[in-house]
Amino acid sequence: MDFTSINYIEEPLSAKELKQLLQKTGLRPQDALRTKEPAYREHVAGRNLSDDQLIRIMAEHSELLQRPIVVRGNKAVLARPVDKLAELNFE
Repeated sequence: MDFTSINYIEEPLSAKELKQLLQKTGLRPQDALRTKEPAYREHVAGRNLSDDQLIRIMAEHSELLQRPIVVRGNKAVLARPVDKLAELNFE
């Protein structure tokens, strides 16, 4: 299967792109956060942040975004575990 890989650590997503990606997954920003990153402790932990605030922080600190996220058409999944890919109906 042909695919395009985007390393969003090297090519960070804008807040708008990240919001669209999360909408495709059906995840809220806090559900896609990597909580063991130093940036999480520095910018997120213990704060009552809105979804838009979290998205802006995640766009500024791309290491906070769980990966991999796989997109197929208008749907995407956080492929952890890899069995989640079945939700995209690959044949």
